[in-house]
Amino acid sequence: MPKNFQLKLMRIFQDQFLVGVTGIILNEKKEVLLFKHTYRSHSWSLPGGYMKAGEHPREALEREIKEESGLVVSVDDDLKTRTDRETARLDMCYTGILIGGEFAPTAEVAEYGFFAFDKLPLLRKNQLFLIDEVLIHLKN
Repeated sequence: MPKNFQLKLMRIFQDQFLVGVTGIILNEKKEVLLFKHTYRSHSWSLPGGYMKAGEHPREALEREIKEESGLVVSVDDDLKTRTDRETARLDMCYTGILIGGEFAPTAEVAEYGFFAFDKLPLLRKNQLFLIDEVLIHLKN
């Protein structure tokens, strides 16, 4: 059976996952970039989004941050891959640094900020865990 045909059949009959990317982006002071999202119950959270077909996860994260804020980042290292079986989501988390850009609010992101770990706003526990893991690694 030709490979293209096999792939089409698999997409029809196999469960589908959303593939998301999340970033722990640091500035020169080792503060963490957070976005104040307009659509989340916890308004502050790590930046991220969903991959498009043919994108590498690093490219997807860089694109999402630029689209949602105007900020330019360099995504460097992979940190963790998580799955959520209830929502059929696979999420890849990366670390990176701010390069530049100028913030502009969008329909998805009203504000941004860089926060020291001891001054973080209310975040979900799974995001605090990821941030903590990165900062512990930096200390070693």
